[in-house]
Amino acid sequence: MRLSILSFIVVVTSCQIGYSQNRLSLSDALAIALKNSYNIQLAKNNLEIASINNSVGIAGGLPTVNATVNDVENITSINQQFPDPSRNITRTGVASNNLNANITAGIILFNGFRVKAAQQRLAELQKMNQDMLNAQIQGTMAAVITSYYDVVRQQNLLTTIDKSIEVSQQRIDIIKSRKEVGLANNADLYQAQIDLNALVQTKQAQQLVIDQGKTNLLNLIFVSPDTTVVIKDTIIVDDQIKFAQIKSLALKNPQISAAEQQIKINQLLERETAALRVPTLRASTGFNLTNTKSAAGFILENRTYGPFLGVNLAIPIYNGLINKKQMQVAEINTRNAKVQRDQFLLNIETGAVATYQAYANTLAQLKTAKENQLLSKQLLDLVMQRFQLGQATIVDVKLAQQSFENESYRLVNLSFTAKVAEIELKRLANIIEP
Repeated sequence: MRLSILSFIVVVTSCQIGYSQNRLSLSDALAIALKNSYNIQLAKNNLEIASINNSVGIAGGLPTVNATVNDVENITSINQQFPDPSRNITRTGVASNNLNANITAGIILFNGFRVKAAQQRLAELQKMNQDMLNAQIQGTMAAVITSYYDVVRQQNLLTTIDKSIEVSQQRIDIIKSRKEVGLANNADLYQAQIDLNALVQTKQAQQLVIDQGKTNLLNLIFVSPDTTVVIKDTIIVDDQIKFAQIKSLALKNPQISAAEQQIKINQLLERETAALRVPTLRASTGFNLTNTKSAAGFILENRTYGPFLGVNLAIPIYNGLINKKQMQVAEINTRNAKVQRDQFLLNIETGAVATYQAYANTLAQLKTAKENQLLSKQLLDLVMQRFQLGQATIVDVKLAQQSFENESYRLVNLSFTAKVAEIELKRLANIIEP
């Protein structure tokens, strides 16, 4: 997943859902989330900062040029005495001017390759921020897809409730017809009505779950929570994922890559710290101008100017063992970065194994769940036909209805569980695509 992909999505997709009753597809939700996500914007800003800092100048490898000007006016008192009294000078309020101007340029010739190490560190820091951006993009898409299909799941559960309500209403109609000819009593009618009312309440509660699920989804894609959206979709699970492929790609997860970059950064910081104990050779050149004027005194005006060229050698001898301590801290930071890398590896490998186990197990259950759901629907239709003919009791209908609801719920939940596992596996493998 590259940054250019995100830029392409943002340019091509300009969909907004600021109007009522707008159909929201998964691709629309992903495009809006990638465009509006605060976390992705922060990651992009960090990458931009790292890109700006990745330069020879920031590393200290380019010359520095400075210009300074000082112009000082003085009012002084002069009392000068000479062997010849006639030359004595005693004056107050004497004006004088001292002008100093210079332009200097300096460059580091050698400092223990600290500049080179700094350049490499800044380049690695840019790569690490790129990996962190990729990881944030994958995480954002995984969260949006999961939330989106959770809404789909809840709507499928509502469909099952609607089907059960339809059956309950048919049951009431049949009982009323029987009651008219004296083949049913009020007890059956009351019980059927109670069952229908319970299902209506369940539908109302389920609608609340759907509405809250949509609100959570809108929050994830950074859209106003009071926006009305319509989602019409089905849960289709990719059942072709192979563990070997996931494990291989998971080792290239952006989080692991970022952890590897952090190790390199800390190792380069060690080199920079070690360079502090090495002599630094610096060359400098420039042009100086000094002009001093006085209204009285020995010298009325003195002007000097001209170029200069110099070399400075600074040799660190002793600074309270600060450099040694900094070196020890840098080495510890490198060890910590390696520990964090190993922890990331273990967590991702463990997550991949556990998630794939859940994925494979759920897929196996789905086969049976689909068969059971189909059988329960056929059973319910058959029992309703028998009930209409007076060959089944109200209890038989209720049991068949409960069986249909349970198997339908199980099928929907298993489909969602498998989809969540699929999404997580693809996130770990860094292969989620919008």
